[in-house]
Amino acid sequence: MVGTLLKWDEYATAWARLHGGFDPRSAAPAVRGWLRFAYHVGYVLGRLRVGPTPVTVVGVLLCVCVPVFAAQPGDGPFLGALFVLLAGVADSVDGAVAVATGRTSRLGYVYDSVADRLGEVAWLVAFWLVGAPGALVVAAGALSWLHEYVRARAVSAGMRQIGAVTVGERPTRVSVALGGLLVAGLAGLIQPDLAAGTITMATAVWVLLAGFGLGQLLSAVRRALLQAG
Repeated sequence: MVGTLLKWDEYATAWARLHGGFDPRSAAPAVRGWLRFAYHVGYVLGRLRVGPTPVTVVGVLLCVCVPVFAAQPGDGPFLGALFVLLAGVADSVDGAVAVATGRTSRLGYVYDSVADRLGEVAWLVAFWLVGAPGALVVAAGALSWLHEYVRARAVSAGMRQIGAVTVGERPTRVSVALGGLLVAGLAGLIQPDLAAGTITMATAVWVLLAGFGLGQLLSAVRRALLQAG
């Protein structure tokens, strides 16, 4: 027998508790639609007795495929973008499976966070292979890592909420990775040399958003911890 699975309203309430009180039912239509899609896929996988950990592992493997295919001539960047999209779906679905089946855990949260960071490293390696400068790629990765590190340390210091939803969050990185590879692929079709310049611009956008997001987060953390005393 399949265990009891949460209906959408129950799921949304449980999801909100795990995300600083942010209720997906009140989110923007696009965000709400994405989260409902993840919920429905997670619900089906839950009925099939697929746990969140296998989905996380699949997501990491999909991320590893991004640099493997993105560096290939011709349609490589397009294939890389496809694997970024699939990895993004897996990243949302593993959490949906955990919440819908009541299998959330601290260990699962750690696994998911590690998987996210490994995935982003793979995407940035793909950027470098397509032609982005190494220093810019390292800066993008370092700023994104610092963003997550600051939030984690703030929570351990007593900040109970997520602090702020910044422009440098995980969904932004997914969007930049996906869009950057797609545009680089299109530019490469016009002239192969254009792919490197295009992916360099995408990496610069990642750096700018990550840096601004980090500033937003630091400001929110400062306010929250000062108010907490």
